[in-house]
Amino acid sequence: MAPVVIPESLPATAELKKENIFVMNETRALHQDIRPLKVVIVNLMPLKIVTETQLLRLIGNSIVQIDMVFIHMASHESKHTAKSHLEEFYHTFDEIKHKRFDAMIVTGAPVEHMTFEDVSYWRELIQIFDWAKTNVFSSMHICWGAQAALYYQYGIPKHSLSEKMFGVYEHTVFNNHDPLFRGFDDRFQVPHSRHTEIREEDITPHRDLSIMSTSTEAGIYIVGDRQRKNFYITGHSEYDRETLAKEYFRDLNKGLPIQKPVNYFIDDEPDNGVAITWKGHAHLLFSNW
Repeated sequence: MAPVVIPESLPATAELKKENIFVMNETRALHQDIRPLKVVIVNLMPLKIVTETQLLRLIGNSIVQIDMVFIHMASHESKHTAKSHLEEFYHTFDEIKHKRFDAMIVTGAPVEHMTFEDVSYWRELIQIFDWAKTNVFSSMHICWGAQAALYYQYGIPKHSLSEKMFGVYEHTVFNNHDPLFRGFDDRFQVPHSRHTEIREEDITPHRDLSIMSTSTEAGIYIVGDRQRKNFYITGHSEYDRETLAKEYFRDLNKGLPIQKPVNYFIDDEPDNGVAITWKGHAHLLFSNW
């Protein structure tokens, strides 16, 4: 197993080492005679350190060495991540736009209730989408990041749900022989947490796109372009065991309307804890990509 190269002082490093995930600091990586994959993560999530750990855990499950670069939005001031953390570990788009990358991940963001154009960093994000067409070989867009990319690139709208899609749902794939699904079971589980969705009738008119995986309950899961270079993923396979629980109890304590996450707590009882059912799928998805 080859390492993911990240700064020794990045908070995720200690957690990943504890989980026996092979990480390498930047100084040691400079002495390796290896051409690493270069991956840029556009982290739009408010709890950036949590998201870093989740994604690096999956990216680190690779047979090649990976160099990581994190981007934050210069046009948005983060309220939940320390400025010192961003200054030490993140770049702005302007600082990296002259570079090329093998892969890009655009995360979700808690802005679903807003129109895309009203998001404070929308203009900066579409600059990144445009730049990626010539500077990134393959891109993975997650949850709101997927909706945003489909809207900007294809005019595909997001639709509000009558009730939040919240829980762990069963999924299937349309083509088991697609390289993205190598090693997948016929049915697999994926967490979702969203108030909006994309719909089949909006996807099918676009000949460059195909629906690759769906759920009877959660709807479209993965959309890919015909070249299989860009993927739009509505769920959160990267989530930790307790991510949905923390979200549930947070909203419950605030008195907000929230239902228990579906198919998540053991015997549907929050006091019983969580049995993780999506970890194997998550690692396969990222390693195949």
